[in-house]
Amino acid sequence: MQHFARLLHAALLALAAAGMQPAAAAGEVRAPRHANFEREQASPDARHIADWALDSGDNAGMPFVVVDKVHARVFVFGADGRLLGASAALLGLARGDDSVPGIGERKLSSIQPQERTTPAGRFVAALDKSLAGEEILWVDYDSGVAMHRVIATVPKERRLQRMESALPQEHRITFGCINVPVRFYEKVVSPAFTGTSGIVYVLPETRPAREVFGSYDVGAGAPAGRQGGSEAGSSR
Repeated sequence: MQHFARLLHAALLALAAAGMQPAAAAGEVRAPRHANFEREQASPDARHIADWALDSGDNAGMPFVVVDKVHARVFVFGADGRLLGASAALLGLARGDDSVPGIGERKLSSIQPQERTTPAGRFVAALDKSLAGEEILWVDYDSGVAMHRVIATVPKERRLQRMESALPQEHRITFGCINVPVRFYEKVVSPAFTGTSGIVYVLPETRPAREVFGSYDVGAGAPAGRQGGSEAGSSR
Protein backbone atom coordinates (compact mmCIF):
# COMPACT_ATOMS: atom_id res chain seq x y z
CA MET A 1 0.00 0.00 0.00
CA GLN A 2 2.71 2.43 0.99
CA HIS A 3 4.86 1.45 -2.02
CA PHE A 4 1.90 2.05 -4.33
CA ALA A 5 1.20 5.45 -2.75
CA ARG A 6 4.80 6.51 -3.27
CA LEU A 7 4.66 5.44 -6.92
CA LEU A 8 1.43 7.41 -7.31
CA HIS A 9 3.04 10.42 -5.69
CA ALA A 10 5.99 10.21 -8.10
CA ALA A 11 3.61 9.97 -11.05
CA LEU A 12 1.76 13.07 -9.86
CA LEU A 13 5.07 14.91 -9.65
CA ALA A 14 5.83 14.00 -13.25
CA LEU A 15 2.39 15.14 -14.40
CA ALA A 16 2.78 18.41 -12.53
CA ALA A 17 6.15 19.06 -14.10
CA ALA A 18 4.81 18.30 -17.55
CA GLY A 19 1.94 20.71 -17.07
CA MET A 20 4.04 23.75 -16.20
CA GLN A 21 3.67 26.63 -18.58
CA PRO A 22 6.69 27.23 -20.83
CA ALA A 23 8.94 30.22 -20.26
CA ALA A 24 8.09 33.28 -22.31
CA ALA A 25 9.97 33.61 -25.58
CA ALA A 26 12.81 36.10 -25.69
CA GLY A 27 11.48 39.63 -25.93
CA GLU A 28 7.88 38.58 -25.32
CA VAL A 29 5.97 40.84 -22.95
CA ARG A 30 3.02 39.49 -21.01
CA ALA A 31 0.85 40.98 -18.31
CA PRO A 32 1.59 39.79 -14.77
CA ARG A 33 -0.98 37.43 -13.30
CA HIS A 34 -2.25 37.89 -9.75
CA ALA A 35 -4.31 35.50 -7.66
CA ASN A 36 -7.76 36.83 -6.84
CA PHE A 37 -8.28 36.85 -3.07
CA GLU A 38 -11.70 38.52 -3.44
CA ARG A 39 -12.27 40.40 -0.15
CA GLU A 40 -10.36 37.97 2.05
CA GLN A 41 -7.71 39.34 4.37
CA ALA A 42 -4.37 37.65 3.72
CA SER A 43 -0.80 38.14 4.86
CA PRO A 44 1.82 39.59 2.48
CA ASP A 45 3.51 36.16 2.28
CA ALA A 46 0.25 34.41 1.38
CA ARG A 47 -0.42 36.93 -1.39
CA HIS A 48 3.18 36.78 -2.59
CA ILE A 49 3.20 32.99 -2.98
CA ALA A 50 -0.28 32.80 -4.52
CA ASP A 51 0.63 35.47 -7.09
CA TRP A 52 3.96 33.83 -7.87
CA ALA A 53 2.43 30.33 -8.17
CA LEU A 54 -0.03 31.60 -10.77
CA ASP A 55 2.25 33.99 -12.63
CA SER A 56 5.14 31.54 -12.93
CA GLY A 57 2.95 28.59 -13.81
CA ASP A 58 4.29 26.73 -10.78
CA ASN A 59 0.76 25.48 -10.06
CA ALA A 60 1.02 23.57 -13.37
CA GLY A 61 -2.48 24.51 -14.46
CA MET A 62 -3.99 22.83 -11.41
CA PRO A 63 -5.93 24.04 -8.37
CA PHE A 64 -3.71 25.14 -5.53
CA VAL A 65 -3.81 25.87 -1.82
CA VAL A 66 -1.82 28.32 0.29
CA VAL A 67 -1.53 27.36 3.96
CA ASP A 68 -0.43 30.26 6.16
CA LYS A 69 0.84 28.65 9.35
CA VAL A 70 1.66 31.91 11.10
CA HIS A 71 -1.93 33.13 10.79
CA ALA A 72 -3.57 29.66 10.76
CA ARG A 73 -5.41 30.30 7.49
CA VAL A 74 -6.03 28.22 4.37
CA PHE A 75 -6.79 29.66 0.92
CA VAL A 76 -8.02 27.40 -1.91
CA PHE A 77 -7.73 28.59 -5.52
CA GLY A 78 -8.92 27.27 -8.83
CA ALA A 79 -6.37 26.63 -11.58
CA ASP A 80 -7.03 30.16 -12.85
CA GLY A 81 -6.09 31.77 -9.52
CA ARG A 82 -9.67 32.54 -8.52
CA LEU A 83 -10.35 32.09 -4.81
CA LEU A 84 -12.70 29.19 -4.14
CA GLY A 85 -12.74 29.62 -0.40
CA ALA A 86 -10.75 30.53 2.70
CA SER A 87 -10.91 29.26 6.26
CA ALA A 88 -9.22 29.04 9.60
CA ALA A 89 -7.28 25.83 10.18
CA LEU A 90 -5.70 23.78 12.94
CA LEU A 91 -2.03 22.93 12.49
CA GLY A 92 0.86 21.04 14.06
CA LEU A 93 1.39 21.69 17.75
CA ALA A 94 5.11 22.41 17.42
CA ARG A 95 6.65 25.39 15.68
CA GLY A 96 8.95 24.32 12.85
CA ASP A 97 9.13 23.76 9.10
CA ASP A 98 10.56 20.24 8.84
CA SER A 99 9.26 16.80 9.71
CA VAL A 100 11.29 14.31 11.70
CA PRO A 101 12.65 11.66 9.27
CA GLY A 102 10.49 8.54 9.29
CA ILE A 103 7.71 10.12 11.31
CA GLY A 104 5.09 8.92 8.86
CA GLU A 105 5.92 5.31 9.79
CA ARG A 106 5.46 5.81 13.52
CA LYS A 107 2.45 5.35 15.77
CA LEU A 108 0.86 8.60 16.89
CA SER A 109 1.40 7.64 20.51
CA SER A 110 5.18 7.66 19.95
CA ILE A 111 5.32 11.18 18.49
CA GLN A 112 6.57 13.69 21.04
CA PRO A 113 5.03 17.20 21.31
CA GLN A 114 8.14 18.86 19.86
CA GLU A 115 7.93 16.56 16.81
CA ARG A 116 4.38 17.54 15.86
CA THR A 117 5.19 19.96 13.06
CA THR A 118 3.40 20.81 9.83
CA PRO A 119 6.21 20.81 7.24
CA ALA A 120 6.62 23.81 4.95
CA GLY A 121 7.10 23.50 1.20
CA ARG A 122 5.47 22.74 -2.13
CA PHE A 123 3.52 19.48 -2.24
CA VAL A 124 1.64 17.68 -5.02
CA ALA A 125 -1.64 16.70 -3.35
CA ALA A 126 -4.49 14.34 -4.25
CA LEU A 127 -7.64 12.98 -2.64
CA ASP A 128 -7.43 9.52 -1.11
CA LYS A 129 -8.85 7.48 1.75
CA SER A 130 -7.55 7.42 5.31
CA LEU A 131 -7.08 4.14 7.17
CA ALA A 132 -10.56 4.74 8.58
CA GLY A 133 -11.96 4.94 5.03
CA GLU A 134 -12.70 8.66 5.12
CA GLU A 135 -11.71 10.94 2.26
CA ILE A 136 -8.68 13.15 2.92
CA LEU A 137 -6.35 15.30 0.85
CA TRP A 138 -2.89 13.77 1.08
CA VAL A 139 -0.32 16.57 1.27
CA ASP A 140 2.91 14.80 2.27
CA TYR A 141 2.47 11.04 2.35
CA ASP A 142 5.94 10.23 3.68
CA SER A 143 5.39 12.48 6.71
CA GLY A 144 1.80 11.36 7.17
CA VAL A 145 0.46 14.89 6.65
CA ALA A 146 -2.98 15.41 5.14
CA MET A 147 -5.68 18.06 5.02
CA HIS A 148 -8.96 16.76 6.36
CA ARG A 149 -12.11 17.55 8.29
CA VAL A 150 -11.48 18.64 11.85
CA ILE A 151 -11.40 15.73 14.29
CA ALA A 152 -13.11 16.58 17.57
CA THR A 153 -13.23 13.19 19.27
CA VAL A 154 -11.02 14.24 22.22
CA PRO A 155 -13.03 16.86 24.17
CA LYS A 156 -10.05 18.13 26.19
CA GLU A 157 -8.33 19.25 22.97
CA ARG A 158 -11.18 21.71 22.28
CA ARG A 159 -10.56 21.56 18.54
CA LEU A 160 -13.89 23.11 17.54
CA GLN A 161 -13.40 25.98 19.97
CA ARG A 162 -9.80 26.44 18.84
CA MET A 163 -10.95 26.67 15.24
CA GLU A 164 -13.11 29.66 16.18
CA SER A 165 -10.39 31.44 18.16
CA ALA A 166 -8.89 34.68 16.84
CA LEU A 167 -5.55 33.76 18.41
CA PRO A 168 -3.24 31.88 15.98
CA GLN A 169 -1.49 30.06 18.82
CA GLU A 170 -4.80 28.48 19.78
CA HIS A 171 -4.83 26.75 16.40
CA ARG A 172 -1.69 24.71 17.13
CA ILE A 173 -2.88 21.32 18.34
CA THR A 174 -2.54 18.58 15.69
CA PHE A 175 0.17 15.98 15.09
CA GLY A 176 1.02 17.81 11.85
CA CYS A 177 -2.10 17.42 9.76
CA ILE A 178 -4.09 20.41 8.55
CA ASN A 179 -7.61 20.34 10.03
CA VAL A 180 -10.32 22.48 8.43
CA PRO A 181 -14.03 22.86 9.25
CA VAL A 182 -16.20 20.01 7.97
CA ARG A 183 -18.32 22.25 5.77
CA PHE A 184 -15.24 23.94 4.27
CA TYR A 185 -13.69 20.58 3.44
CA GLU A 186 -16.86 19.25 1.83
CA LYS A 187 -17.86 22.42 -0.03
CA VAL A 188 -14.44 23.76 -1.07
CA VAL A 189 -11.49 21.38 -0.67
CA SER A 190 -13.06 18.15 -1.91
CA PRO A 191 -14.74 19.66 -5.02
CA ALA A 192 -11.55 21.56 -5.94
CA PHE A 193 -9.49 18.35 -6.00
CA THR A 194 -12.08 15.91 -7.33
CA GLY A 195 -10.80 14.39 -10.57
CA THR A 196 -7.47 16.20 -10.39
CA SER A 197 -4.34 16.57 -8.34
CA GLY A 198 -3.15 20.00 -7.23
CA ILE A 199 -0.44 21.90 -5.41
CA VAL A 200 -0.36 22.78 -1.71
CA TYR A 201 2.02 25.53 -0.62
CA VAL A 202 2.65 25.45 3.12
CA LEU A 203 4.28 28.71 4.13
CA PRO A 204 7.28 28.51 6.48
CA GLU A 205 7.42 30.08 9.92
CA THR A 206 11.16 29.85 10.66
CA ARG A 207 12.67 31.12 7.40
CA PRO A 208 11.65 33.40 4.50
CA ALA A 209 9.06 32.14 2.03
CA ARG A 210 11.26 33.28 -0.87
CA GLU A 211 14.03 31.02 0.40
CA VAL A 212 11.75 27.98 0.56
CA PHE A 213 10.02 28.45 -2.80
CA GLY A 214 12.55 30.44 -4.85
CA SER A 215 9.75 32.87 -5.65
CA TYR A 216 9.78 36.37 -7.12
CA ASP A 217 7.60 39.45 -6.80
CA VAL A 218 4.99 39.45 -9.53
CA GLY A 219 5.26 42.62 -11.56
CA ALA A 220 9.00 42.84 -10.97
CA GLY A 221 9.64 40.17 -13.61
CA ALA A 222 10.73 36.57 -13.23
CA PRO A 223 14.46 36.03 -12.65
CA ALA A 224 16.19 34.34 -15.57
CA GLY A 225 15.61 30.61 -15.57
CA ARG A 226 12.90 30.76 -12.92
CA GLN A 227 9.69 31.20 -14.92
CA GLY A 228 7.79 28.03 -15.61
CA GLY A 229 7.97 26.44 -12.19
CA SER A 230 9.62 26.12 -8.83
CA GLU A 231 12.80 24.17 -8.31
CA ALA A 232 11.60 23.28 -4.83
CA GLY A 233 10.00 20.05 -6.04
CA SER A 234 7.34 18.55 -3.83
CA SER A 235 9.29 18.16 -0.63
CA ARG A 236 9.52 20.50 2.33
